[in-house]
Amino acid sequence: MALMDFIKKQFIDIIQWTEDDGDTMAWRFPMAEMEIQNGASLTVRESQMAVFVNEGTVADIFGPGMYKLTTQTLPVLTYLKNWDKLFESPFKSDVYFFSTRQKIDRKWGTPNPVTIRDKDFGMVRLRAFGIYAFHLTDPKAFHTTLSGTVERYGTEELEGQLRNTIVGHISDIFGESGVPFIDMASNQIEFGNALKAKMEPMFKEYGLALDSFNVQNISLPEELQAMLDKRIGVNMMGGMQAYTQFQTAEAIPLAAQNEGGLAGIGAGLGVGLGLGQQVAGAMAGALNPATPGAAPAAVAPAPTPAVSADEIVATIEKLHGLVGKGMLSQAEFDAKKAELLKKLG
Repeated sequence: MALMDFIKKQFIDIIQWTEDDGDTMAWRFPMAEMEIQNGASLTVRESQMAVFVNEGTVADIFGPGMYKLTTQTLPVLTYLKNWDKLFESPFKSDVYFFSTRQKIDRKWGTPNPVTIRDKDFGMVRLRAFGIYAFHLTDPKAFHTTLSGTVERYGTEELEGQLRNTIVGHISDIFGESGVPFIDMASNQIEFGNALKAKMEPMFKEYGLALDSFNVQNISLPEELQAMLDKRIGVNMMGGMQAYTQFQTAEAIPLAAQNEGGLAGIGAGLGVGLGLGQQVAGAMAGALNPATPGAAPAAVAPAPTPAVSADEIVATIEKLHGLVGKGMLSQAEFDAKKAELLKKLG
């Protein structure tokens, strides 16, 4: 038994990797004090590659298949070890396996908003997140730039580097595109393609291929999103004047619940609609001061602005709705209706 253990420890006949998890990118075959025999078998499964490394130098690379290790199948290693004629057996060499399976559903996102200059909103801060997929294509580049001599190198060690690089490129794309936020949010596929093209060279340097890159969301921080929602609401109502009329109509039920509230509705309506005229009059007086030494002119009260028939009818309809809800008596409604109808004369 001891003899068998000794033989098993010293010589390797079969080199393979079962790849028992989906997160390992690179795995070093355990050698310990063992050596590889001439004619040993190397098995590389589908979605794998194997690399022989001699004293830190990448030698022969194998794709999927079964190989008998000889001087013919290990030409680079044979050259590095100066095997002029015969394969020296046994020999030592580090053997690394690499997984070429596609890594899907990898998440990326901006941990902090990215500040850009937007055509519509000026300086704004944007957030973005999505998913991407990649796979290993060049084990030599991956080994020399990332995994090195570690026994196991997994996706959890790689993704931090990839995410940080992606976020850095997103900042560049946001700034260079010149596309307004509204257009950017509605063209996420095109934006994702632009990011993919920007990052493919970086992935290639690591020995990786970026298979897909998707932008799932582009958004503003909450406080800016609230301002955007309000602006969109104003535009949907036909502009600022229509929005002001809507706000006035919405305030009528609240005024009806307060003592004296209805009495001020008519005046409030006129004042609200005529505010711009009063401001304009005040500015005109400031721009045309009285002649020095002249007696100050009496300030005439601002005339009550005219109220359009449509606005009066809309107010009457709103008040009639309050009668049906029991918030306004019929007598109060008739009095206010008469008062408003006089304005039509």
